[in-house]
Amino acid sequence: MQGFAGFMSLLSLALIVFSGFALVDAAIRREDGYRAADKQTKPFWMIILGLAFVVDLIFPILSFLPVIGLVATIVYMVDVRPALRSLPGGGRPRRGGSSSDGPYGPYNGGR
Repeated sequence: MQGFAGFMSLLSLALIVFSGFALVDAAIRREDGYRAADKQTKPFWMIILGLAFVVDLIFPILSFLPVIGLVATIVYMVDVRPALRSLPGGGRPRRGGSSSDGPYGPYNGGR
């Protein structure tokens, strides 16, 4: 039984890390990226993934609620995250520059 308990604690830790990664990934993506990818809004995914993370921390892995959180996390990771990453810029916030910057510098309309 001790080996099974050790395995379950490692599985629970892996589930916490997985849902935590999804939560952090959802937090760093831009709000307009969710709309552009035609997915739910960023606050929706932050609430769902935050609840999944908290449930994974509180409840044992063999209860029903962590399974629901795992399903929500998997949906984010296999459906929403790839859609956000396929957007120009990967759905991440811009760092510096303006919206008129092109690949080789600022674009000013030939002026």
